[in-house]
Amino acid sequence: MQRPFPPACSPGPAGGGVRILMPGDVACEPRGMRLETLLGSCVAIVLTDPRRTVGAMCHIVHRRPAAQCDDNPGASAEGAFSMLYASIRGHGLNPLMCEAWVYGGGNMFPTLIDGPHVGELNGEWVLDRLAYDGVRVIGTDLGGATYRRLAWTIGPGLPEIEAVSA
Repeated sequence: MQRPFPPACSPGPAGGGVRILMPGDVACEPRGMRLETLLGSCVAIVLTDPRRTVGAMCHIVHRRPAAQCDDNPGASAEGAFSMLYASIRGHGLNPLMCEAWVYGGGNMFPTLIDGPHVGELNGEWVLDRLAYDGVRVIGTDLGGATYRRLAWTIGPGLPEIEAVSA
């Protein structure tokens, strides 16, 4: 069962709306809409065509499918990629010709985990997959021990990333 997207809840800077992504959500919107999410060990991909007329974002929880039956296919990396690429294709664009930013992958328990942690592994998996697909990554902000607040108003500007203390 696929969860519905949250409704556009307020006007965005360019007269569009704002869509807040929760873990496992995928959204694809036209220029002017604002996409926002909060990340810890999860990883978000922002994908856009080079002219930035359409933008998509996904909020990946795990690089592998959950051990139990998960009713949200966007929570796993493979499911999120499928949904992300399908949403871009739905706007008549080839996702492999798009550009990407990748954010998140933090270590939310740095005093408990020394070595590879779930956020690091999530980030590596996403970057490897984008490289395999030939999608150009134009920016990243991965790792560390903070939450990240990510927002992007689809258009010529860059995504905004803010570190938030745990």
